[in-house]
Amino acid sequence: MEKHAYTAKMDVPSVTQGCPKLVELQQKNNLSNEYIYMDYNATTPMEREVMQTITDAMQEAWGNPSSSYAPGRNAKELIDWAREAIAQMVGGHPEDIIFTSGGTEANNLVIHTAVKYFWDHQRHLAPKDGRVDLGGIVQVLPHIITSNVEHDSVHLVVENLVKEGKAKATFLPISKVTGCIQVDDVIAAIGPSTCLISIMLANNETGVLMPIAEMSQRVKIVNHQRGKQTPKILLHTDAAQALGKLQVDVQDLGVDYLTVVGHKVKHHPCRHVDIFLNC
Repeated sequence: MEKHAYTAKMDVPSVTQGCPKLVELQQKNNLSNEYIYMDYNATTPMEREVMQTITDAMQEAWGNPSSSYAPGRNAKELIDWAREAIAQMVGGHPEDIIFTSGGTEANNLVIHTAVKYFWDHQRHLAPKDGRVDLGGIVQVLPHIITSNVEHDSVHLVVENLVKEGKAKATFLPISKVTGCIQVDDVIAAIGPSTCLISIMLANNETGVLMPIAEMSQRVKIVNHQRGKQTPKILLHTDAAQALGKLQVDVQDLGVDYLTVVGHKVKHHPCRHVDIFLNC
């Protein structure tokens, strides 16, 4: 049995009052047999301490954090505390933490930000006729490099950009031997219009760790060699499956963007939030 195998029937305070559907579900759970929950890569059950923290926040810090009255100031103080705690957890800076509604939104934000960055770079360099020459190619599309084992919140977004004619993409296969992306393949796929490389840190199906730190060092060398006519290559890693299971430090990884999700971190009081980190 897994170290963190979890018995589904919990001794938790009732929160079903006022919601008939929750009462019905609770009754079903009471009648059902206990089962072992082991799908921690999908989500984690919530600890009592986390429930209490969330409940306290709803009672004491329910105000608009932009307001000047006490509940608003409490909310602002609590948000700032959470931002600092998360920054410390991943080796980042509080001002770089952006909260989103979930990991899917965070990954979308990274990808669309990179595409916008590419076009901003193009407009900055463009002469009056709006045409930019990148290595003899005129009006190229932003190019994204990713793997063929990414989460749908990355894979489908990039795929959709390609279908809409808004980007080009290279979906690299992983090694059949190691299950890992090959850094040499990533570097070889870089072109004049490459603006983003998005590779997950830990695979949600196999647990294989991708060589993000090595990739970062290689990409930095390429960026140093690129001229001003070509955009900087941004590096993103989706670390949703890594946080809470191994040390995640943006400085060590050397990435520009790191996305993590709170609901996969069982014991963290900020587990109800998802984060987008711009390093």
